Amino acid sequence: MKINVLSLFPPMFEGVFNQSILKKAQEKNAVSLNVTDIREFADNKRQVDDYPFGGGAGMVLKAEPIFNAVESLAKSEKARVILMCPQGERFTQQKAEELAQEEELVFICGHYEGYDERIREHLVTDEISIGDFVLTGGELAAMTVIDSVVRLLPGVLGNADSPVRDSFSTGLLEHPQYTRPADFRGWKVPAVLTSGNHAKVDQWREQQALKRTLERRPDLLERIELSASQQKLLNELKKQEN
Repeated sequence: MKINVLSLFPPMFEGVFNQSILKKAQEKNAVSLNVTDIREFADNKRQVDDYPFGGGAGMVLKAEPIFNAVESLAKSEKARVILMCPQGERFTQQKAEELAQEEELVFICGHYEGYDERIREHLVTDEISIGDFVLTGGELAAMTVIDSVVRLLPGVLGNADSPVRDSFSTGLLEHPQYTRPADFRGWKVPAVLTSGNHAKVDQWREQQALKRTLERRPDLLERIELSASQQKLLNELKKQEN
């Protein structure tokens, strides 16, 4: 995958792109990550913003430097051009899985009061928000989306099953996890996990995933279709609550 980021503050990405999974993904040639300085494409003393027509508070990111920056990239016609914006589609694991199927992504990180509307209308293919709050700029949001997408690329994670079992990938929150020692300060790992009975382990994990989702994010249960066995387990858990 090829990912290009357009930003007013490229140095913000240096640490993130050169650590942990994102660094390993580049070393494995699973992804190339490049950051472009939007200011390099402004035609008037690197000015990238201006006052909004009609008046109002704040400054608006100009269309010209954004268009020039995107058009300077050696990108394919199929590249997804993503505007990071609090007005955009709420980012989810399902959106991450969708974007992970693409060959090329371009992220536009804004600042100031907003974007010239012509950027939305004539340049981007997607608008994404990571939540109902406002950040100083789109850089941190873009980092979040890029991290969640890149870890889904083939060969990036050591265990191919890891992203499949992640919270939200199955529609449920992930089950509890334990590791050695089996007894820590008197708090013991559930016996089923050390029993060696894989069928019972799988059943326990499914039950715990349902239980955790019911307790913490019951709204998720309204969005997915449960199997007959899952529905039976869920009904039992609800009875226990009552």
